[in-house]
Amino acid sequence: MSDTAQGPAGETPRSALPARPGPVLGMLLVVYVFNFLDRQILSILAAPIQADLGLSDSQMGLLGGIAFALLYSTLAVPLAWTADKTSRSWVITISLVLWSGFTALCGLAQNFWSIFLARLGVGVGEAGGVAPSYAIIGDYFPSNKRAFALSIYSLGIPLGSALGVMTGGYIAQAVDWRVAFMVVGLLGIFIAVPFKLIVKDVPRKAPAAGEENPGFRAIAGVLAKKPSFWLLSFGAASSSMLGYGVAFWLPSLLQRSFGLDLIQTSQFYGAVLLFGGTAGVLLGGWAGDRLGGRDKAWYSWLPAMAFLAALPFYIGGIVSSSVMTAFILFLVPQAFAYIWIGPVLSAVQHLVEPRARATASSLFLLINNLIGLGGGIFALGALSDALKPVYGNEALRYSMLYALGLYGLAALLLALAGRQLRKDWVSET
Repeated sequence: MSDTAQGPAGETPRSALPARPGPVLGMLLVVYVFNFLDRQILSILAAPIQADLGLSDSQMGLLGGIAFALLYSTLAVPLAWTADKTSRSWVITISLVLWSGFTALCGLAQNFWSIFLARLGVGVGEAGGVAPSYAIIGDYFPSNKRAFALSIYSLGIPLGSALGVMTGGYIAQAVDWRVAFMVVGLLGIFIAVPFKLIVKDVPRKAPAAGEENPGFRAIAGVLAKKPSFWLLSFGAASSSMLGYGVAFWLPSLLQRSFGLDLIQTSQFYGAVLLFGGTAGVLLGGWAGDRLGGRDKAWYSWLPAMAFLAALPFYIGGIVSSSVMTAFILFLVPQAFAYIWIGPVLSAVQHLVEPRARATASSLFLLINNLIGLGGGIFALGALSDALKPVYGNEALRYSMLYALGLYGLAALLLALAGRQLRKDWVSET
């Protein structure tokens, strides 16, 4: 498609874009960094929070998982539909202010229920951030560059997680865990204005006479009939149960089983997230566009292969008794764990027409986050509590080992999705 050619129904000509895509993608990335910074900071602060508020592993699992994921997953759907119907950039801006404000309020918590409610608020805010961002990227970037653009945006996951781990650990060690929440929350609020000034909505083509924009029920009905949507969603959700669980509990494992202090833990895990995660996200987007251009099935086959390849490295890192060996071993699966993001997200956007991208993304995220984020962190924490009578202080280590089977399930579902993607793909040309 040329820069001046008209796109398919509901899509804008490339010449009508209100700004160059680079700065827009950069600003979306900054906001996504804060999204994961606010989300991941809880993991590095788990030990001081548990000591201060007297919380169990199961309670921390609830704070990291269902307290956040419940409203984050469910509200994302109506907010994404609202963004498709109104302004995607305004929905993201308002959401940024809300989740940052509730992150700051976490620093005022006095017991389990007060921090639980604050985490619910963080989830409410972040519900409006991701799916509309996917849709804006879909508006600004053509199909053959979209997986890589989505992977650039998704660098917010390792970058935000690494910053959350590092800054949270240093602030908590130097001052207090409460101050860490307040600092990162207020910083998020400050970037809302420049974000709205830079990120503009793409003017969407008005429906033709007698044609209406697709409603939520219609979009959901289209996706429900496509086997690839279910296989992609449940495959990603299975991997996310392990991914989010390990991301949340690895700092605690490093302190309990490897004897690291808070600063050493933040350095170890921050580096794993930064280098391993960044490499995996970029590799997945680049390889997804190249291989997917030849055969759409590679958008799911590539992640399936990555999950299987990650398993032996995860096992080695978890059972290792050497800090340096564990660091090297965890770097590799951290990269493999993020390869799925660009290819799968791009594939989901191609299951519907352009006007329905945010809504389709939110329905995918509903399944992925409610199961993966909501269930994974709590499941590993509850399993750790259940295994303590047998394994004592090493219970968390064995909880992670048992959970590795989720990657095998994810690989199977995504492998099956490949053939279906060829049939379900909605072309833009």
